[in-house]
Amino acid sequence: MNHRTSLLLHGHVLFSILAATAITSMAAEPLWKKHVVHEGVHTLTAVAADFTGDGLPDVISNSGGKTRLFVAPDWKEIIIHEAKGHDFIHSEVFDVDGDGDPDFIGARYSPGLIVWLERPDNPTAGPWKMRIADDALNGIHGLLKGDVDGDGRVDLIANSGQPTGAFPNSAAWLPVPKNPRTADRWPRHIFADRDAPGLSHYLGHGDVNGDGRADLAMAAKGATPDTAGLGEWFAWWEAPKDPTKPFKKHLLPGKHPGATNIQQADVNGDGKVDFIATRGHGKGVIWFENPTWKIHDINPDLEFPHCLQVVDMDGDGDMDAATCAYGSRIAAWFENDGKGRFKTHVIALDQAAYDIRAVDMDRDGDLDLLIAGQLSKNVVWYENPRKQPAKPTAARR
Repeated sequence: MNHRTSLLLHGHVLFSILAATAITSMAAEPLWKKHVVHEGVHTLTAVAADFTGDGLPDVISNSGGKTRLFVAPDWKEIIIHEAKGHDFIHSEVFDVDGDGDPDFIGARYSPGLIVWLERPDNPTAGPWKMRIADDALNGIHGLLKGDVDGDGRVDLIANSGQPTGAFPNSAAWLPVPKNPRTADRWPRHIFADRDAPGLSHYLGHGDVNGDGRADLAMAAKGATPDTAGLGEWFAWWEAPKDPTKPFKKHLLPGKHPGATNIQQADVNGDGKVDFIATRGHGKGVIWFENPTWKIHDINPDLEFPHCLQVVDMDGDGDMDAATCAYGSRIAAWFENDGKGRFKTHVIALDQAAYDIRAVDMDRDGDLDLLIAGQLSKNVVWYENPRKQPAKPTAARR
């Protein structure tokens, strides 16, 4: 090893130590209690809902071509679907067929595939019936539920981030068909029509411009570095009067290596919809302030924060955020003071994730965090020690 190489290695090690010290110094408060659902398998996605009808949130995850139901409270594992090549990178949960119970939706990256598993009358008895929703989108690295067309029913939103296939560099929303049990495929409406290059990731849903229509958002990580100059952006797509037509793209300012997650929220309480975003293949959590889209740091140090939840974590009426950074191996939530100033709370160390969900797992009235740990090879949830503040009672007359 020559002297120059030695200096470079020494500098890299020193930088890593200093960065780790800076990040872990945020963990001054007690970590959250960890509950292990499953261990030993590289897992990219997990969702929670009362799948068994007993009032307790169960968990469904996918790994190694197996979709696994873990029944609360003891997390008994039941394989509800198994097929070679059905490794789902994203998932969602809602009542697809309108029978009053939650169904599971899973998406494979490439070749693209979206399926839904119908929750049977006896969900613990064995395999759930699988049906295909879409197999034409390709490069599905984002799956989100939301009412896109304003009809009061849940739609499915997915990207088609690969530059190949029938819908390259695009994204779509898919309304649930009238009878999803007999439909061959779900209707598909392309809202980003070949104008989302650079390996798009994740999605956001919400009315940005106040016209009463649901706008959509995406990010694109680019390569490392993005020599083609096609990615490293955050953007939102303005909904037209007819949501079945392509939406209008609006790029947000700045170049963002590794951009992945973006979600709509009124961050500073001024009545305008802003964006919270992460560079999940890069570094940092930020927010964009409407209307000039000024960029504010939430946490500039976290490496690879490849998941995002934007919710009111502490029940104080403003929007907070949460992530798990697989580069830093830190799970954290960011407390908003209501004006867009954030405090980082580290809840777990030595935890990696691709997926994070805010769910009241123990039914105690506050939001916990469910994490699918890809490099950690686990599915875990962290118990929120904070209790939601009591709602004020009406004054007696």
